[in-house]
Amino acid sequence: MREIVLHDTLTGRLQPLRARDGRRVGIYACGPTVYARIHVGNARPFVLFSLLKRFLEHEGYEVDLVVNITDINDKIYAAASAAARPSGELAAEMAAHYRADTDALGLGRPDHEPLASETIEAIVAYIEQLLCGGHAYEVDGDVYFRVRSDARYGILSHRHVGDMDQGEGIEGAERKQDPLDFALWKAQKPDEDTSWDSPWGRGRPGWHIECSAMAEQLLGTGFEIHGGGSDLLFPHHENEASQTRCARGEELAKLWMHNGMVQLTGAKMAKSAGNIALLHEVLSQFGPHALIMYFLSGHYRQPRAFSEGELEEAQRRLERIREALRRLERNAPSPPEMAPHRDAFFDALANDFNTPAALAAMDAWISEANRRGAGVGDAHLREMLSVLGLADLESRDAGGAAAIDPAARALLERRERARAERDFQTADRLRDQLRTLGWELRDGPDGPELLALRA
Repeated sequence: MREIVLHDTLTGRLQPLRARDGRRVGIYACGPTVYARIHVGNARPFVLFSLLKRFLEHEGYEVDLVVNITDINDKIYAAASAAARPSGELAAEMAAHYRADTDALGLGRPDHEPLASETIEAIVAYIEQLLCGGHAYEVDGDVYFRVRSDARYGILSHRHVGDMDQGEGIEGAERKQDPLDFALWKAQKPDEDTSWDSPWGRGRPGWHIECSAMAEQLLGTGFEIHGGGSDLLFPHHENEASQTRCARGEELAKLWMHNGMVQLTGAKMAKSAGNIALLHEVLSQFGPHALIMYFLSGHYRQPRAFSEGELEEAQRRLERIREALRRLERNAPSPPEMAPHRDAFFDALANDFNTPAALAAMDAWISEANRRGAGVGDAHLREMLSVLGLADLESRDAGGAAAIDPAARALLERRERARAERDFQTADRLRDQLRTLGWELRDGPDGPELLALRA
């Protein structure tokens, strides 16, 4: 196995990956809050950690990837109220859209996708532990975390306690012992239509405790990698780390990885700002390969400018790779003299998952293959593409009928399951999603058939 080093936000340095039993790696990445369709910025951590899992498995590790779905949150209540819909119904619909939209990337699913709404018992037990240890207090059905009870609070985000703001505004300010304290449990408000029983009355959990409970329930404490967008570093990840430290007496994760934000018109892409490019619309226009290549072309820790021009450049880079695959001898060994380029590719990924450097090594391999001419096998190149989630790159080759790509197949299989269960509303929605990906679905006597739509 190569030694793999990753940038750890806590220490601010590259740190070696230390797997349990030398082989097992647990990864928890914060997933979306499902109150609307996800945008390209939401997709960046999904792509990053899906591909990191592929690389680690290529290197011989056994990886357990957990990406949660936050289906209890203030934003969901607000969006449901504005739409005059039950909050649970809205969250379930948007969670289904999220799964379908990320299915279309063709990268597979995480090993576990826990829902906050299905983790209430563990969340309540977590809060009770914090109360027993003096790290939390209850006021009129609300429970707050006592931030100053943790002497190490702020070490992850490298902030001084006196300079922090939890971003909760004036909500609960008169009940808090300290303005810096944050909610672990919130008593049900009159305009909130969903709540759960607890020792403190009907209510629902705060955002931060949800992830601590979901991560620990599936991976334990001290797991290998906790990831997410850099916008989650404070307060969300700082609060997660602090809660676990105080409740369990140990750290939640060994390494903290944060990806940079996707920027549209120079600002972080966010639903609240209205400057978003919805994932399903981008995939419909450019396809999954172009979006994956767009992400790979920048280092995961850096901000990434988003534009049609960037995606068009990604498409041109993909076409150069397709052209190389057409010239190479299919499923044949690559010359051993070209192995240094292949090794440089994987060494780059081992060095803080440096995908731009890995792509440069792949380009060097292709240039060498072009120089050598006929008789070069494609084994090395296909190995590299597989780790990058681009193994099916030829599924929509130029100049011919399109083969059915994995994302479309996945949607078709889900549609057929929905029909078998007589869930025709879901089946119709999946048919529409197939059409946005460029496929017309026709039901015939021999079963469903997918036909590529002409541009």
